[in-house]
Formats: sequence, structure tokens, C-alpha cells
Amino acid sequence: MITFKSVIFTTILLKLLHFSESYMITIDSGAQDCFHEIGPKMSLMFEVIEGGFNDIELRITDPQGKVIHEGTEKSGKYTFGSGDPEAKYTYCFVNEKVSMSPKTIMFNMDVLDGGRVAGAPNESEVGHNKLEDMIRELGAGLTSVKHEQEYMHVRDKFHREINESTNSRVVLWSTFEALVLVIMTVGQVYYLKRFFEVRRVV
Repeated sequence: MITFKSVIFTTILLKLLHFSESYMITIDSGAQDCFHEIGPKMSLMFEVIEGGFNDIELRITDPQGKVIHEGTEKSGKYTFGSGDPEAKYTYCFVNEKVSMSPKTIMFNMDVLDGGRVAGAPNESEVGHNKLEDMIRELGAGLTSVKHEQEYMHVRDKFHREINESTNSRVVLWSTFEALVLVIMTVGQVYYLKRFFEVRRVV
């Protein structure tokens, strides 16, 4: 039987997951990528997957162009916003002075809910708000788990590629060593054979 609470839960959960986006980008050396988001409150989580020392410069600016965060990091999670649903924020990943190699970055941007309308709630509204808060917390937890799974999947993919590359190099090197040993053995046998043949002629 479908209850009113389950309908509210499903609706809010789908709404929360709808505003959760996950991206993966590669930034060349000496370049930067900037993104713009409009919303009352946002949560940015990022991780440098590959490149250089696995660090990147992050710069976040508010709608007035004021820098609210700037730093060089390997990963991070930041929540920012003024509550204004029309506020436009800009965040840039900069690879201009950190390293000479391109960087691969995975990041998630969540546009969060802007809060409640002011007023004096009655008892039913208080209970309803508590239920909404619990659903929001659950939705945020599920989103965090989803992001962690995506990150672990990407890390697993890169580690698998590194392992396969290392394995192929080991096989190639072992084959090369075996080939060198065979050539040296044949060369030594040939040299000793010629040495004894010359001795016999003399």
C-alpha cells in the first residue's frame, strides 16, 4: 500500500538526485576550465585522478566576482551559497602554474535546496518539516555514497590500466632478456667453435 509519506519521500529523493551531476574532465598544461552554476546553495566535491602530483588549483567566485576560495589541492569538498535562487557562482580548475602535465579531474556539483519560507508553522507543519529534513539528510547521504562509488569505479579503472601496462612491460622485458640470453649463448658457442677450429689448423 502506497502511503503519503512514501510519496513525499520518493518525490524529494528524486528531486535531490536530479540536481546531482558528476563530471570528468582533462585540463591541459597552462589551461583552465570554468563552470557556472545558478542556485541558492551548492556543494562541490572534486578529486584529481591523474597528472603531475595529482593536485590542481581551485578558484570559486561569488555572483559579485569576489573570490571566496582559492587554493591548490588534491581533493576537496566545499559548500557555498547565499540562499538566493538566482545567484550565479563560478568555479575554475586552473592548471597554469601547478604542473607541466595535463590533469584528469572528477568532480560532482550538487545544487541544494534553498531553505523554507518564513512563518509560524503549526504542529502538522512541524512534523512535516522534520520528515522533510530526515529525507533531505537521507538523500544527501545517498548522493554522497553515489559519488564515492563513482570515484572508486574511476580509481579502479585507472589502477587496472596501470596494472595491465606494468604487466605488459614486464612480459616484454622478460622476452627481451630471454632473447638476449639466447643470442649471447649462440654467440659464445660460435666463438668457442671458431677458436678451437683455428687452434686445430695451426
